[in-house]
Amino acid sequence: MGQSVVVESQLRIFNTGFCGANKLCKISKFNFVNMVGMYHPVTHVIFDMDGLLLDSETRYDDAHVMVCQKYGKEFTFEASKAAMGKTPRGTAETIVEVLDLPITTDQFLEEIEGFYGAVFQKYIEFMPGVERLVKHFKENNVPIAIGSNSKKSNFELKCKHHAKFFQSFHHIVLAGDDPDVKNGKPAPDVYLVAAKRFEEPPKDMKNVLVFEDSVSGVKAGIEAGAQVVWIPNPTVDIKSAPVSATLVLPSLEKFEPEWFNLPSYK
Repeated sequence: MGQSVVVESQLRIFNTGFCGANKLCKISKFNFVNMVGMYHPVTHVIFDMDGLLLDSETRYDDAHVMVCQKYGKEFTFEASKAAMGKTPRGTAETIVEVLDLPITTDQFLEEIEGFYGAVFQKYIEFMPGVERLVKHFKENNVPIAIGSNSKKSNFELKCKHHAKFFQSFHHIVLAGDDPDVKNGKPAPDVYLVAAKRFEEPPKDMKNVLVFEDSVSGVKAGIEAGAQVVWIPNPTVDIKSAPVSATLVLPSLEKFEPEWFNLPSYK
């Protein structure tokens, strides 16, 4: 149980799945059968949001580009990768430091709020497999929640076109301004708080399944004691990432609920 997956490369990950610790394997119908009941049974599910439920990470980057250009700096791939998965303040601190911007973290946060309104105006697409999986859990009475590093103001901007979808979740914990979350990811606080807020909390954190796309999010889920399914962001160098998730998959489309003793798709 809880064995990790190492994938060969980002380009070949679409055929990759569970194969025991530090080994690569190809997903086939035989692997799917053998994986049923392979992991600790799950009773509760918590999703990250940005880059996992919604294709919103690029919108953040668009806003970061705008702030950096104002000060004659290029928002680089390295800066984007370093900032991914952090709280709003953590992201600002990282970008200011990495790019040596001539402003403080507070100034960055103040300025970028104006750009968020512009980049989040347009419809944001769901990530592949999201709608089907969330609908399936909801119809089968699996308790689901969201644990995000986002702030409430940003969350509302991103989700305004998907109000009905987000009603499917029992609750949403936003580490950016939730008073009960003392530290954002990679600290485990957001997932521990999210687990406690279910009407009937899980008996043990190992009964919780976390879905994540960022390295810091995977760390947070592991530190919380949950099982973690990692859907890596394309910018992540998977082979060198300092994390060991329960399962690594290319997309939520590849996930089969019965692996974790959850109701199977009909």
